[in-house]
Amino acid sequence: MTHTCTKVTVRQRAIRNNRISLYLDYYPAVRNPETMQMSRREYLGIYIYAHPKNEMEREFNNDMLNKAEAIRCIRVQSLINEEFGFLDKTKQKADFLAYFKKMCRSKDQKWTFVYQHFYNFVKGQCTFGEVNVDLCKKFREYLLNAKQLKHSNRPISLNSASGYYSTFRGLLKIAYRDKWFRENINDYLDKIEPQDVKKEYLTLDEVKQLAATPCDMPVLKAASLFACLTGLRISDILNLQWEDFAIAPDQGYCLRIRTQKTQTEATLPISYEAYELCGTPDTGKVFKGLKRSMINYPLKNWLKKAGITKPITFHGFRHSYAVIQISLGTDIYTVSKMLTHKNVSTTQIYADLVNVKKRETANKISLK
Repeated sequence: MTHTCTKVTVRQRAIRNNRISLYLDYYPAVRNPETMQMSRREYLGIYIYAHPKNEMEREFNNDMLNKAEAIRCIRVQSLINEEFGFLDKTKQKADFLAYFKKMCRSKDQKWTFVYQHFYNFVKGQCTFGEVNVDLCKKFREYLLNAKQLKHSNRPISLNSASGYYSTFRGLLKIAYRDKWFRENINDYLDKIEPQDVKKEYLTLDEVKQLAATPCDMPVLKAASLFACLTGLRISDILNLQWEDFAIAPDQGYCLRIRTQKTQTEATLPISYEAYELCGTPDTGKVFKGLKRSMINYPLKNWLKKAGITKPITFHGFRHSYAVIQISLGTDIYTVSKMLTHKNVSTTQIYADLVNVKKRETANKISLK
């Protein structure tokens, strides 16, 4: 890639109080990477006497002019190396937390959790210049021993710490791509290895058993069974709008949504039975009145009433959907698409669960 050669000149501008401000003049203009505006001037924050009265003031002027010339040389070298980040002269002093928070606006909720943990870790202040390998390693240790944000008496799980640190490293990668860092800090960081966790799920019979059990909160029951029939996450069900429903070419119902977690555009066929759980067609949110708080104790009470003792969470309904589909013969590629997984390898764990179930089934019949 070639660039037009830019000439850099130290210039002077008279200001108040018998002073002169020194600035650099770029010709042709160069683009400021932060504002994306073309600019010809960079004020250095260096001032000299307009009319030096004595030897000391003249010597001061010479020193300041030499400093300005030294900066000019650095800028010329940067231009030659195509390092245009110098145009933001406070780049190292720029607010890393503000950058982090800005990134969270277009990401899922986990990014906000990671931001809050990092904010707590650095006590609310951090510049780009302070983000180095040592700081990132200390943040890794912090996550391994941190408490939950909502429950300060409970530690965050190892897998949560792993996910949070992975997100943080993703932020560092973006910042490096955006030229806020001179090198990719991730090259020197070790990830937090997650541990295998048993995925709890319901069998088809248990889902039927749950469906036959009354629930004190009808909207919770409808949303839960809808999750079992579609595999949708709680975040997507909470945000589901009637406008998201459409009629597919085969005349069946489908959902056209952008998933909250992965921001994946997806068209997902659903059964008429799942559609019926949504109630009478309306406008706005489908499951009106559904709140996250319902998926804690109210859900546990309903499961207990149904005689289900497994530690099932609302996310367990998504696991149930995957396991039931695979156990009924649906190929793993189709299940992966329905779950909006980016990689089939993520879905493979459900196939492994089914294999375990097959082994349990095989051992149930014995002639001894």
